[in-house]
Amino acid sequence: MRVQRLAALDASSEAPPFFGRTDRDDERTARNDDAHTARDGDAYTGDRSTRDGATAARSADEALHIGRRHIRDAQLNPIVIDWRAPIARPFYRATPADRMGVTLRRRFGFHDGRLSSYEDEHLELGERLGLDSQILREEIERPRVGPMRDIVSTIQPDQDELVRADLDTSLCIQGSPGTGKTAVGLHRAAYLLYSYPQRLRRTGVLVVGPNAVFLDYIAQVLPALGEGGIAQATVDDLVAHAPVRAADSSAAAVLKGDARMAAVLARAVQLHISKPTGDVLATIGSKRYRVAEHHLRRYVDDARRELLAGELRWNAGRERLRLRIAEDVRRQREAAGGAPTDAETRKLAASGAVREAVEQVWPTLTATGLLSKLYTDAEFRQRCAAELSQDEQAMLAWNRVPKTAKAAPWTPADCVLLDELDGVLNGVNPFVHVVVDEAQDLSAMQCRVVARRSVLGSITVLGDLAQATTAWAPGSWPATLAHLGKPAAAILPLTVGYRVPGEVLTVANRLLEHIHPDLLPASSVRQGEHGIDYRARSQLLPAVRAALSYDGSLGVIVAAADLGEVRMALDEASLGDDGDRVTVVSAAEAKGLEFDSVIVVEPAAIVAGEGQRLNGLRRLYVVLTRAVSRLYVLHDEPLPAELGA
Repeated sequence: MRVQRLAALDASSEAPPFFGRTDRDDERTARNDDAHTARDGDAYTGDRSTRDGATAARSADEALHIGRRHIRDAQLNPIVIDWRAPIARPFYRATPADRMGVTLRRRFGFHDGRLSSYEDEHLELGERLGLDSQILREEIERPRVGPMRDIVSTIQPDQDELVRADLDTSLCIQGSPGTGKTAVGLHRAAYLLYSYPQRLRRTGVLVVGPNAVFLDYIAQVLPALGEGGIAQATVDDLVAHAPVRAADSSAAAVLKGDARMAAVLARAVQLHISKPTGDVLATIGSKRYRVAEHHLRRYVDDARRELLAGELRWNAGRERLRLRIAEDVRRQREAAGGAPTDAETRKLAASGAVREAVEQVWPTLTATGLLSKLYTDAEFRQRCAAELSQDEQAMLAWNRVPKTAKAAPWTPADCVLLDELDGVLNGVNPFVHVVVDEAQDLSAMQCRVVARRSVLGSITVLGDLAQATTAWAPGSWPATLAHLGKPAAAILPLTVGYRVPGEVLTVANRLLEHIHPDLLPASSVRQGEHGIDYRARSQLLPAVRAALSYDGSLGVIVAAADLGEVRMALDEASLGDDGDRVTVVSAAEAKGLEFDSVIVVEPAAIVAGEGQRLNGLRRLYVVLTRAVSRLYVLHDEPLPAELGA
């Protein structure tokens, strides 16, 4: 255990052991404040480290150091309090008007692992730096290279309120660019794992991201906060039931993502239930027993009702029918004075006669077999798809029937439908909490993929409707939440940007009135260093060299059609392999990422690459807001008119 503890403490060797400190009032005030935090229930009483933090606070006038992990000395006295402990909350929330027992708050600045500065706020004297804190600003603006960093030392009060929401609360965070919504979601996962260890470590937390690049980017955040073993996946990872061999047209992808497909697939399963056509004869030893047809009909009807209500999975229904038939025979034997054992009953349920009877009324089904039948059997498709028009039904049909199951031309949207069918047939193992990022891009059927995995727990939904770039997205949070199975989740906005400079948001917000005028425009607490640098496309290499003259990461974002050309140009100039500093991505891959410097190549081509202009403008909105300090826009074509002058 000590080896594991030391390994955990060394997991982020560059991170200082503490970043803040609070000095508290006398023992009576501290005790009252502890009682206030104790109202969090499990979050206060359910974790050893939390209780240790509270014990430290009960010592009169003792300063509490706040860090990423709980650290104790040789006598087991806490010397650093985990930022998630209730007693650490005042570090993020205390104000002169509501000191929460804090007289002084101190922030520490570190450079190259060494303590370099500190700032004090004497709350009892009315002092509060807020966003004027130089240490806070330096941390926000610190150059970033490689994976996403945690924001534990710079969490703001509005973010902290969301991070510390209790486990049973589902949230939808509508976050403008640079507001830290992704970080809030990840830190909430870390907070919940710390505060509810018994409930969450047994059944887990799932983080769903938009693509593999994004998951790589966020992969180190939770381990740096002391939490590992969290499942991270894309929707495509969750639905990998068959190899993808084809692509849908835009219209077909939209149809397959439509919520009506859930009813179509459910009916495709239900239509395979048949009425019993005779008695079941079971032989045990030298005796034969008869299960009457009307009994079997009742067993099937009971199972059908539970299947329709979503309370029973298809394959569990097969097992239940076998057991019901075997139990019927057991009652007959007991009525005749016999004493059948459980083992004999189980053996009968597995016998050939019982299996054959169940197969006739409740046959063996597979997800791939059902979907193949839907795509190849026009009569079956018409019986299943009453909700769809004739043209829509025809859109589902395969143009050519595959010769073998392995050659089936499955598409990404088909895999989502296969997961829906597999959920009806077998169900899935749910998580107690699911964090889903970039949720504005999910189709109704993709939302149902996530809903099946959070049916017993809560969910944190992260996204920005202005950044929706898929044709199949529902387009509103109430609709998305309904498909996620959490219609009552609170929709909370984050509009204050900490990462994206004000001048970049000013330009990006010009697009907002065209792509989603109902949303509040984002504002920024800071300005960039150099504004926006507009250049000709031929200035790509000079722009890259200029960006690399500054510290931090550089993202070169281009239309998908130009990706190979730009990468080749940088490689030939030996600029494309500068360690972790330079990343060249398509506009579609840029979502969720951030870079100190961003070079956007041909905005008009990025817009045109999406087909529909609305989606193209949304993609450009995403691309422009990836910059943390500097933005270069390279173009030969005229800029989109929606950007203004």
